[in-house]
Amino acid sequence: ELQKQRDALKKGDKVISAGGIYGVIKEVNETTFLIEVAKDVVIKMDKGSIYVAADDVHQAQATGENK
Repeated sequence: ELQKQRDALKKGDKVISAGGIYGVIKEVNETTFLIEVAKDVVIKMDKGSIYVAADDVHQAQATGENK
């Protein structure tokens, strides 16, 4: 399930890394993402370190699905 979520991520999606870093995908590569974490600050992250789209987490929290 987690792998399907990662495969569905695309440029412009808001994400959260395993280390708790929030950012926006700027580029999708075979094994990595380029993530903008602040204005003009882009870092390269392994796809395996990205858990979910940030919007999905916030939506689940708002509807009580994380309880």
